[in-house]
Amino acid sequence: MSDLPALVSSPTGVALPAVATEPLTVSGPAGPLEALVEIPAGFDGAQIALVLHPHPLFGGTMTNKVVHMAARALHERGFATLKFNFRGVGSSAGEFDHGIGETEDALAAVDYVVSRWPGAQLSLIGFSFGSYVAFRAALRCEIRQLILIAPPVKRFEYGSLSLPTVPWVVIQGDNDEVVSCADVRAWAAQLTPPPRLEVMSGAGHFFHGRLLDLKALVQAVLV
Repeated sequence: MSDLPALVSSPTGVALPAVATEPLTVSGPAGPLEALVEIPAGFDGAQIALVLHPHPLFGGTMTNKVVHMAARALHERGFATLKFNFRGVGSSAGEFDHGIGETEDALAAVDYVVSRWPGAQLSLIGFSFGSYVAFRAALRCEIRQLILIAPPVKRFEYGSLSLPTVPWVVIQGDNDEVVSCADVRAWAAQLTPPPRLEVMSGAGHFFHGRLLDLKALVQAVLV
């Protein structure tokens, strides 16, 4: 990392931290998991985030644009990130397991982070299917915060799970064509206490044309 410039320029002329990327393999319960660590220049080892991708059977991978933008938001706030492909995706071993095995994959990634950066505070961020996995994993590891982006609350069983005991936020587009904003609002409202709910006006499921707005919102809700 010492060879990296401290800052790089964005297309808008705003200085952004340079980010070192490190492809690696994480040992998972179904076999090796293809992963990528991204570390911004000046990283102090204090904050790490695991960013989880959308549904594997519908093209979801760790290179998804929403996942990329969420990670970028974190890098600009000094977080290192770990992204990985769930079992059966890309070079990751195994087969799709409806969020159950994928939760075990996420916990294996947590173990890697804890081992590599002992004492760092961990955040979990998940998009769509990844939010379900993050929600499940948050109940089984020590984290600082949880951010769910477009959680498919009618497609997966969120209701039977205990609620997080850390600060958590739900980000939802009100023009989401995959996950009903009304369903997310109703789900969040019946929880005690409810999560912080941020509804992005005019945003669809993949935040087309709104990714920079999503980045700013992720940064705004960080604790």
